[in-house]
Amino acid sequence: MRRAGLYGWEIPLEAGVVLRDRRLKTRSGLLVRLTEADREGWGEISPLPGFSTESLDDARHATLVWLAAWCRGENLADCPLPSVAFGLSCAQAELNGQLPDEGNFNSALLCVGDPDDLFLRLQQQAEPLAKMKVGLYEAVCDGLMVNLLLEALPALTLRLDANRSWSLEKALTFARYVPEQLRSRIAFLEEPCRDPQESRHFAAETGIAIAWDESTREAGFQPRAEPHVSAVILKPTLLGSLQKVRAMAQQAQQAGLTVVISSSLESSLGLTQLARIAQGLTPGTTPGLDTLNLMQHQLVRRWPGCELPLIASDALEVIWQL
Repeated sequence: MRRAGLYGWEIPLEAGVVLRDRRLKTRSGLLVRLTEADREGWGEISPLPGFSTESLDDARHATLVWLAAWCRGENLADCPLPSVAFGLSCAQAELNGQLPDEGNFNSALLCVGDPDDLFLRLQQQAEPLAKMKVGLYEAVCDGLMVNLLLEALPALTLRLDANRSWSLEKALTFARYVPEQLRSRIAFLEEPCRDPQESRHFAAETGIAIAWDESTREAGFQPRAEPHVSAVILKPTLLGSLQKVRAMAQQAQQAGLTVVISSSLESSLGLTQLARIAQGLTPGTTPGLDTLNLMQHQLVRRWPGCELPLIASDALEVIWQL
């Protein structure tokens, strides 16, 4: 017999998190639990404000419809809402024993918080890897900060993410403040310009490799080998079902591109599942999952080594269950 539950959660964020043009004080979402016989599977559904096409209300309604049908024994197609499709596919994969037991819990360190603490953590790594958001402030300031980090830590590799924030002119301004001899230690810069063709132009002129992120979620996108394109960033909450994520990862790998599984500010439960997905799909690549330190609590499952307090499953808001 099939049974299911839908639960709501909300977690305060540290000092508010800036995403594009908005500041988030809390992160909200849904958890799904599927049970059948003696098996259980969980999934997280948490549309990311400013990035997801669907709202949390949209996701809640679609999930309730799907759960009721699933409990009746129906097997439905993937939901068209990406966050719902991803969360439900994770729950089904867990239920059926199709997620790897082990996870890749290494992550590129996110450049936030206390700079001294960040430097210490990076110095303790044999091959330090960090991710920095750029494009929130002046391009000159971003270039100077990247230069400072790369000079201060000679073994450091940086991943940069501009979220299509710059015009081509501003992107080139950024590059002028990063000396050419340091640019090879930038693994990639995710979508520097608003227009992908301008991003290609930037990469060709500066020699800084780029990665596709937002482009992966546009209709008709196909990963392919291109000059100066080194990676694709897959954010499953924004992309869709596990099947869709797996297919795009395989296409990108066949094209010779690095595939990075990356978070969309999920809870600890969602992050641990992303770590397991990364281990299965991209076992040799460090994922981008260092976002839990932006939250004030963990949820249902603990991230290894994290000391944040845990919200247990019996403390969740029950929205629906059968």
